[in-house]
Amino acid sequence: MKKETISFCLLALLFTLLMSLPFLAPGAGWVALVGFLPLLCMDYIAGKNGKKHIWWWHFLCFLLWNAVTTWWVANATVGGAIFAIAANALQMSLVFGLFRWSKRRLGGVLPYLLLASAWLAWEKYYLSVAEISWPWLVLGNSFANTTGIVQWYRVTGHLGGSLWIWISNLAIFGLVISILEGRFKLWNSKARAAAIAGTVIAVFGPMIWSACIPTKQADGDKVKVVLVQPNFDPYEKHGAVSREDQDNRFIELLGMAEDFISDGEPCLIIGPETFTDRFILEDYDQNITFNRFQEWLSAHPRCNILFGVSAYSRSYSVRRPNLLAYDMGETVVDGYRKHVWYQSHNSAIITDTSRRCDIFHKGKLVPGTELTPYPKVFVPLENLFGGNLMGKCVDQGSPAKSLLFSSGDKQFRLGVPICYESVYGDYCAGYVRDGASVITVITNDAWWGDTAGYRQHFSFSRLRAIETGRTVVRCANTGISAIIDPHGKVLQKGPCWEPAVITGEAALNDGKTFFVRYGDIVGRLGVFSFILLLAAAVFRSIKKGPSKKTGR
Repeated sequence: MKKETISFCLLALLFTLLMSLPFLAPGAGWVALVGFLPLLCMDYIAGKNGKKHIWWWHFLCFLLWNAVTTWWVANATVGGAIFAIAANALQMSLVFGLFRWSKRRLGGVLPYLLLASAWLAWEKYYLSVAEISWPWLVLGNSFANTTGIVQWYRVTGHLGGSLWIWISNLAIFGLVISILEGRFKLWNSKARAAAIAGTVIAVFGPMIWSACIPTKQADGDKVKVVLVQPNFDPYEKHGAVSREDQDNRFIELLGMAEDFISDGEPCLIIGPETFTDRFILEDYDQNITFNRFQEWLSAHPRCNILFGVSAYSRSYSVRRPNLLAYDMGETVVDGYRKHVWYQSHNSAIITDTSRRCDIFHKGKLVPGTELTPYPKVFVPLENLFGGNLMGKCVDQGSPAKSLLFSSGDKQFRLGVPICYESVYGDYCAGYVRDGASVITVITNDAWWGDTAGYRQHFSFSRLRAIETGRTVVRCANTGISAIIDPHGKVLQKGPCWEPAVITGEAALNDGKTFFVRYGDIVGRLGVFSFILLLAAAVFRSIKKGPSKKTGR
């Protein structure tokens, strides 16, 4: 084996280790600030030795990183895991391939600026318009367990963390290469001092900024919350465990918090995602779980209950309303024979003693299991193989909508990210733009088993708290259920893999962070700079014309 190949293998393993640690080890977020150095060194060595076709090495690096950090998806769907890991690695490697291509057309630092801006533009695309989207490894998520150094996410959002990682890696890489090549010695003292100072600021400046942001809790209104964690096996709850038994466990767990609830103060009861199924929206007042909760509320009139449902909306028509509607047969309506159509939703509802049902349908759906992306393309293909291979949930069809908590003289709005939605920072900020004073995440992470998956998902809620400046109250079927303050600090945290009830208070906040007010500015700037740099590279390529040797 060639010495160069051995070096590349070691660099690939080092890259995998450095970029995986922030997602696997608590407090290791800072490691990402040097995580891309092995990959940049690999590219540098290839350039020095004239080695071509190293794209496969880039792909291998990203494939290993994705596999080490997100292999647990296979516990829910093996095919989905293979696709997510391979497709995500492929897109990452294409960004590096574009960087390699630009080095032949742009000089100096421009290709490296293109690399950073292309990565940010790709992450922005993943987080905003892509229907096939897996933004789990967005670089800014590296600091989800190191929130003390990213309090400024309330200004930039987590793509600011992605930018920081690139600036830090490129600054260190540039300084090291200038020293190795001897250029550093040729600079005058001011230039050397500026290079060192710039690198130090790039790495440690954001940490200092974060330390300067006050994290003292502001005095203000609070609401009592009760998180009910029923701990059902998701592979059994929709069949092996009866609806009555599931409702009974929920009510029994609520009994453990009776003293906390019964003092007459308004209280928000929260259940996990998809706690009940077969929830027909047009007949919601006939749902067994809904009526069981109404019985409980009649004795606790100052309480509201928020919980997740597998919901269906019904319609009647001769023709299929859309590609994602299920045909449930024919019936007679107003003297005409029409088809009964159902559309499925992953939804959250809140109710009180007035029997109102304020509902929100999950907007960011999991590709494959909940969502059939680009249905005009994939539904016909799916039908060729028998149909019903992908999930066909229908989303909210609008920006994030908040739900109303109402109890006597106390009213406020809740943002309710459902499971996967809590990965999307700017989308969650939409709840606050719609008036949410508290963020309530409901989820069911048990599909992945006792792996790093549910811990990673929990940690992302800490970032959402910082970005939105809101208390995040998180209720999961099996854990991790918790109350997180607006600075990402975990105030209360329940056990995993056992039934539990968590009681506490959530601060209400009506202020808006810079990130909420102005959105993902870093992502938009990344897209803008990427377009400019790509245009410059294409223009240089056209200006050079075809190669004299090949005629191409």
